[in-house]
Amino acid sequence: MRPSSRAPEALRAVSFERNVARYAEGSCLVKFGNTHVLCTASLEDKPPMWLRGQGRGWVTAEYSMLPRATHTRTRRESTSGKPSGRTQEIQRLIGRSLRAVTHLPALGERQITLDCDVLQADGGTRTASITGAWIALHDCLKWMRGRSIIKDNPLRDSVAAISCGVYKGVPVLDLDYDEDSSADTDANFVITGAGGLVEVQMTAEAAPFSDAELMSMLALARQGVAQLTELQKAAVAG
Repeated sequence: MRPSSRAPEALRAVSFERNVARYAEGSCLVKFGNTHVLCTASLEDKPPMWLRGQGRGWVTAEYSMLPRATHTRTRRESTSGKPSGRTQEIQRLIGRSLRAVTHLPALGERQITLDCDVLQADGGTRTASITGAWIALHDCLKWMRGRSIIKDNPLRDSVAAISCGVYKGVPVLDLDYDEDSSADTDANFVITGAGGLVEVQMTAEAAPFSDAELMSMLALARQGVAQLTELQKAAVAG
């Protein structure tokens, strides 16, 4: 039995609330159960220095966790002078995931930054960030088209992410903290709406996982992302 009493293939309750940040060109408050992340998209009318003059734009991301997003206070990384290795790895993952479904030349020489701030953490913060950031990016691009800043929609597909793991010998979907902290294997899958794999992160925490367990987790991830994709489409259609 999972701590949450969910079936192995069941997601937590997922919700998206758009337009929650007044000044951002796109924003979304995403909730995966008790994991809550605020995602905002900010437009800059110039690309990074290294990309200037190449006629294309850039999509990047920053990630942070509020001090009391967890059970005990975590020191703000800004006070230590630099982001942790974990933070850098997650924000690079978010950026790669969003660029995978964005036609960068259609942006022109502009940059969109997705800020993903974890308000409350209960496992799966990176997967929730990617899933919510896509909605913020969608709305930012819609804002740009509405003002004739760009002509065509640079988004080629949707993208979402979900965690899986082997918990007490059983492959399960969408781990919360209680499962993630004691799973035999944990994994993160980033998958497009069309079913393309963008990134897979998978680690054995105890005994090595088998081919059968790997394929079971992939099947669960595809099922979960298919549900998330439908929820994303419903959210942006409103």
